[in-house]
Amino acid sequence: MVRDASDLAHRLGRQAEAVCREYLSSGRREGRYWMVGDVRNTPGRSMFVRLIGPEFGKGAAGKWTDAATGEHGDLLDVIRESCGLVDFKDVADEARRFLSLPRPEPEQPTTRCTVAPAPTGSREAARRLFAMAQPITGTLVEAYLRKRGITALHGTGALRFHPRCYYRPDEHSPTETWPAMIASVNDLDGHLTGAHRTWLDPGGFSEATLGKAPLDTPRRAIGDLLGNAVRFGIAGEVMAAGEGIETILSLRCVLPHMPMVAALSAAHLAAILFPATLRRLYIVRDDDPAGDGARDNLIERANAAGIEAIVLSPVLGDFNEDLRTFGIDALRAAVHQQLAPEDVARFLALAA
Repeated sequence: MVRDASDLAHRLGRQAEAVCREYLSSGRREGRYWMVGDVRNTPGRSMFVRLIGPEFGKGAAGKWTDAATGEHGDLLDVIRESCGLVDFKDVADEARRFLSLPRPEPEQPTTRCTVAPAPTGSREAARRLFAMAQPITGTLVEAYLRKRGITALHGTGALRFHPRCYYRPDEHSPTETWPAMIASVNDLDGHLTGAHRTWLDPGGFSEATLGKAPLDTPRRAIGDLLGNAVRFGIAGEVMAAGEGIETILSLRCVLPHMPMVAALSAAHLAAILFPATLRRLYIVRDDDPAGDGARDNLIERANAAGIEAIVLSPVLGDFNEDLRTFGIDALRAAVHQQLAPEDVARFLALAA
């Protein structure tokens, strides 16, 4: 019985053209390749799938590249995206159905491309979700961040855009599709351990929702989050850590060269792992009881590790609210007063 993802990918590669005809029906064969618009089966010619090649390694049959976006992957990715699946279990089940392989456990018969159940939160699901998203330049994610006053978008490779990311309110509700900002959660070695989704309103920005989709829970994460974070820059002796992505990106507008991490919640902020090189940690506090608790826990942990801890506090609820309300100059002045003197020259002066 096939259990391993690489085994499934190799078996699919042996039938690459049949897979393409099934899941990328908007394309057609041209020589040694199947040409189509993208992995979501859009008509066009920017994506090409190798139909002929070795079973393993470079140029293997079933490998594909989208020349327009730089996306690449294997035929499991094609099944995942064309069928709208998130959890790897459902991708594997669909691949087994196509290959006429037995399932690991007896299940009720399903039709092709059934909607996935709520994701189980595996690292593999997170990796594939991030791999199928695209860079944020020119997308709704970039527009969303700029509407929130965030204009410093350098070094944001940890963020991507998915135009049709699946959302289920609960296991009994139908699946919906919304555009989403996808953030990679990485460990200290840079390995992806999880992914965070912020579903966005395709109708644009409003003060009521701040650009997020009108959902009960417009933010969700999958994978292994504890100790890890969404990372912007490479941490050295100095690093800033906060909860929300938008909060950290707001602070980067005035400290563009300071490495920063977004832990995604107060509980996860309190538990972030410290890089071995870290000597000074800026704790980017949200003004609420949970933020106070994360601050206190981090100060205690940093002091125990011999790391200087300095708290950066907003005037309002968080630094994005400060940025939107008072503007970038006022935010820079407020942050200036809270930095260590040597970091003013090192980081803040570069933003002036």
